[in-house]
Amino acid sequence: MTPRLSRVLLGLVVVAAIVGVVVARRTSANDVAPAATFTSANDLPILRKDTPAIHASDWLNTEPLDASSLAGKVVLYDFWTFGCVNCRNTQPWVKAWFARYGPDGLVVLSVHTPEFSYEADPKAVAKYVAENAITYPVALDANRATWQSFDNHYWPAFYLHDRIGQRRLTHFGEGAYAQTEDAIRALLGVKADSPRASVA
Repeated sequence: MTPRLSRVLLGLVVVAAIVGVVVARRTSANDVAPAATFTSANDLPILRKDTPAIHASDWLNTEPLDASSLAGKVVLYDFWTFGCVNCRNTQPWVKAWFARYGPDGLVVLSVHTPEFSYEADPKAVAKYVAENAITYPVALDANRATWQSFDNHYWPAFYLHDRIGQRRLTHFGEGAYAQTEDAIRALLGVKADSPRASVA
């Protein structure tokens, strides 16, 4: 590389750095689009008109659930596996939503789909569920049939369905907890001044 080409490249790097600093300094919180908030079911799009089938090899904390037992319920499908740190980090919110909105008609249907072989042992899952005070229904999806039915690709993943089974919200990974809770409240018709979930 010639000395002249080196100076030109160095100059381009310096210019790019200056532009980056200027843009960063000019970007304020007002320039970043806020997360969507939902105050009624009409604020939520219809992402899918039906609910995929649940094919569990076994169930924890419940008798087997199917479309007829979930009819008329707002259902949060929570895909996770106990060895996933990100899944563990979402659990305080899932528990809080179940405790707060279960009496209003929310069903949390937790789908445990293992990533690694040690997570496929039903006894290990049951032990984790008991030790972590998970009391909502858990579907064991060791063969990934429900995972495939939902065309899911992520741990953790949330799919929120309304009372007639339509998908109204999806979220993958951690975060967006307030947005997910707003969507739950909107689909349940919870009053705006009603208390929110309390995360321990």
